[in-house]
Amino acid sequence: MLVEKLKEALHEEDRLAALYGAMKRGRDQRAEALEEFEDFNGFRNEIKAIKDRSISNLDQLLEEFSIQARKKGTQVFMAQTADQANDYVLSILKRIGGHLVAKSKSLTSEEIELNRPLEAAGYSVVETDLGERIIQLAKEKPFHLVFPAIHKTTQEVSDIFSQESRIPVNSDLKEIMEYVRTALRDVFLSADIGVSGANIGIAESGTVVVETNEGNGRLVASIPKVHVVIMGMEKIVSTFEEALALIRGHAVSATGQRTTTYVSFITGRTPLGSDSNRELHFIILDNGRKRMMEDGRFTEALSCIRCGACMNICAPYSVSGGHVFGHIYPGPIGIPWTANIHGLDKAKFAHLCFSCGLCKEICPAEIDIPRMISKVKEMDVQAEGQLLVNRVLEKYETMAPFASYIAPVWNWVMHRETVRTLMEKVAGIDRTRALPQFKRQRFSKWYRNKRQGYTSDTSKVVLFVDFFGEYIEPEVPIALVELLASANVDVILPPQKTSGYPFVAYGDLRKAEEIARLNVTLLYPYAKQGQDIISIEPTATYSLKYSYPDLLDRSHESLAVASRTFEASEYIRKLVQQQQILFQNKLHGKVAFHISCHERALTSSKHTIELLKGIGLQVDIRETGMCCGMAGTFGLKTGPLGAGLSAAIGKPLFELYKEQRQDYISSESGVCKLQLQQGTGLEVIHPLKLLRKAIVL
Repeated sequence: MLVEKLKEALHEEDRLAALYGAMKRGRDQRAEALEEFEDFNGFRNEIKAIKDRSISNLDQLLEEFSIQARKKGTQVFMAQTADQANDYVLSILKRIGGHLVAKSKSLTSEEIELNRPLEAAGYSVVETDLGERIIQLAKEKPFHLVFPAIHKTTQEVSDIFSQESRIPVNSDLKEIMEYVRTALRDVFLSADIGVSGANIGIAESGTVVVETNEGNGRLVASIPKVHVVIMGMEKIVSTFEEALALIRGHAVSATGQRTTTYVSFITGRTPLGSDSNRELHFIILDNGRKRMMEDGRFTEALSCIRCGACMNICAPYSVSGGHVFGHIYPGPIGIPWTANIHGLDKAKFAHLCFSCGLCKEICPAEIDIPRMISKVKEMDVQAEGQLLVNRVLEKYETMAPFASYIAPVWNWVMHRETVRTLMEKVAGIDRTRALPQFKRQRFSKWYRNKRQGYTSDTSKVVLFVDFFGEYIEPEVPIALVELLASANVDVILPPQKTSGYPFVAYGDLRKAEEIARLNVTLLYPYAKQGQDIISIEPTATYSLKYSYPDLLDRSHESLAVASRTFEASEYIRKLVQQQQILFQNKLHGKVAFHISCHERALTSSKHTIELLKGIGLQVDIRETGMCCGMAGTFGLKTGPLGAGLSAAIGKPLFELYKEQRQDYISSESGVCKLQLQQGTGLEVIHPLKLLRKAIVL
């Protein structure tokens, strides 16, 4: 089902172009807004601290919020399930004899599918926010957390409203908006109940905060006799000051605004004219949240402030959209939410995730979304079993020594069309994708034979090589050894496995933990002695610094290894600044540079870029802001859920490299190199090889 939906989505080019453009605008506007912050990282830390503190004290905050709200005349109902929440709304409608329900933006009401039981009981429900109204009339689910109808063109919208009104509505945006305003005016004025969500609840006063950009939330909250607020219990914080910080975080991360256009604080219910019997109801929803809070694997998901930033940077989402990459909650954060709220069977879209980690980097609450997604994948693998193609790709390190030993024969065989066709049919490895070319002389073999020419008693550094440096392009770690040798720095190569990150990406966390434990055990003695550990491949560095501590419960040994781990470029730059490495040969020309996903969580290649500039090159960073699409071994898999998705994601990036001239294309990632070379037809060179050209041994 997932594969079929994805296959269909990949062919909707106009829709994908609209989605891609909207996501880019969201990222660009956010980037502009961040320039106004003196310390955005400090602000993120504040948001995280507020949410962590609130979740830790949730029971106390719920009690205080309920007490304060009831003091203001608000009726508070604690709903354990979606059915209880829906039944409560139905009971109000039956009691007051109402018929028309006006709703304003509430993803929580989508979560409990409130419209369905209300309409089944004969009540009329009208979504009043433009995006939600479009989705309601189209009989679809939201496409995006913040922009539910982001995938619809103006022509499609005009057709939807023309069908509703039974008169033509022009596709001109002004005419569409005029029609919507006119159509909704009577709804606002005659609704019996207004239903809205809430972005925040404030415990100290029993207040809810409702943020909208259209103002409909205020009309829904103020005009009907009864206002019902449906809010997840995780939205409650302690004070107004904490709420104000979250309000700013919502706007900046969601749309790049300073604040949302309409921010309403609702405390109690005031009379309207002579009507003093107006009601305010707060439905505080559990629906699995307490279970998530108690389950350490998913507690962090409750810190989500629903800004949608993770969706704006998610490459698989950009070419699949929320109806494929989502259930009711779409996008990266939608994976742990869906698994816990709507069931693991609804969270199959977890397997669209590359584990690139960018959603964590952009999240204003610093939620470790990738870790939770890996947990969901693990749960699914345990329930359903691992896909054959994933099991094959996970064997990469087992077959690598043999492939390297017979490299010329292996590479020749892997180019045969009959072999590739057989591999595709039997193992699921796409026959059109370029495979890594193995080298007969592995780096470790070169190291044993040649190292004596580069040793020194003055300084030593430990090298973590990983797969590409060991088997595919040993010239890269050789260039590093020679760069270090020019500074009289000796390289130590201890026994080691490759990083094992594919196991994380495919949800085999037990195997990932085994490799993490082994590598940490092998590297810890050096870290304990104060030796620096340097790594070439960004994913390997990311694993040593971030993934291994998470996999090993932040053990002392894993944290020690993480604290002593550095990027190779960072280490080299330090030696350059100390004038231990001298670049005598200046290079000339422009290098088009690609920053890999995991590198963004490290230093965004700032050391590499400065080093390349230092040897005379003009550096042009060419990015889409998202993953290149290769995603490790993911892009080697056949079908839409593999090579098809990878190629679609990479297409905009390839165009950036094709449309401008450069003397070099460079990236620090081996798998990004594969993707860029195949997608552009141009050669990609590792920056360490460029730096090696600039020294004289």
